[in-house]
Amino acid sequence: MRRYVVTGGAGFIGSNLVRYLIGLGHHVLNIDALTYAGNLQSLSDIQEHPSYRFVRLDLRSSDGLFDLLHGFQPDAVLHLAAESHVDRSIEGPAPFIHTNIVGTFHLLHASARYLAQADRSKADAFRFLHVSTDEVFGTLGATGLFSERSPYDPRSPYSATKAASDHLVRAWHCTYGLPTLITNCSNNYGPYQFPEKLIPTVILKCLRRESIPIYGQGDNVRDWLYVLDHCKAIERIVERGRIGETYLVGGNNEMTNLALARKICGIMDQLRPIADGSRHDALITFVPDRPGHDHRYAVDASKLKAELDWQTDSNHHGLLKETVQWYLDHQEWWQAILSGQYSLERQGLQLRWEE
Repeated sequence: MRRYVVTGGAGFIGSNLVRYLIGLGHHVLNIDALTYAGNLQSLSDIQEHPSYRFVRLDLRSSDGLFDLLHGFQPDAVLHLAAESHVDRSIEGPAPFIHTNIVGTFHLLHASARYLAQADRSKADAFRFLHVSTDEVFGTLGATGLFSERSPYDPRSPYSATKAASDHLVRAWHCTYGLPTLITNCSNNYGPYQFPEKLIPTVILKCLRRESIPIYGQGDNVRDWLYVLDHCKAIERIVERGRIGETYLVGGNNEMTNLALARKICGIMDQLRPIADGSRHDALITFVPDRPGHDHRYAVDASKLKAELDWQTDSNHHGLLKETVQWYLDHQEWWQAILSGQYSLERQGLQLRWEE
């Protein structure tokens, strides 16, 4: 039984990770600022669990952070809190600077201070795992894969701030001896994903019989990783990974955005057919591409598989169908989000200068 701090535990990947760790019998302290994408309803089924605790705290300020770590006495800090939507970073990059860079600095500083005051056995076992993205490596052509040796080449404010946070984590390991690990993952899918992301957007547009916006010609390629496979990888890496190392986590499941949208539309034709017999893919509409749109991401996860015996679930079509069904079965979850300030509107066309 371990004690984990999870930052950003009310977000998409974070909430799935918190639930997974609790299911394994661990204690979890969830730290989240509850910005627009943080949603405690994503954890309503475990909010009273005796091994779970939530604290609302914004990493953009260091106030109270060390005291929280010192009081909880974690065996590991799993850092997922981040601003993560490329389109939002194009319109308003400032929150990405403050959260992804400054927030990571505050957490690193508090963790190093906590470790310096911990007893020897606790200090020797402690780990700091930083969850990052494959987008820090830039874009690929038609062939090839990102690896742990790929040079950094971020091309959006989002990926640039994640790259900066990766560098900070490595610096805290090399300079201060903080026992760090870094993961760079490909695109995740699964339950509890905020509606602005591609897969939930396609599902909800189908339900609402609205145009499904596909950037450019829809030929941008992404590698899709099921979120629970990602959670299993994080737990495996923090328990068995080599200190100071980076591990890439991918689904070996490449698709163009257009092919993915059509696949979801086909699933919707089965699960929620349109009364007049028309097909959901008739709703697909091509819209102007976003600035600096990376063409292709794909990762080589062979290091993780070889060193830590990790594998993905290969039934991606079945998992995608389960994901679609989850959104159909949990309309109260996403309707509560859409009833607020967010309503599936297009973002990322230009910088908001008033920021």
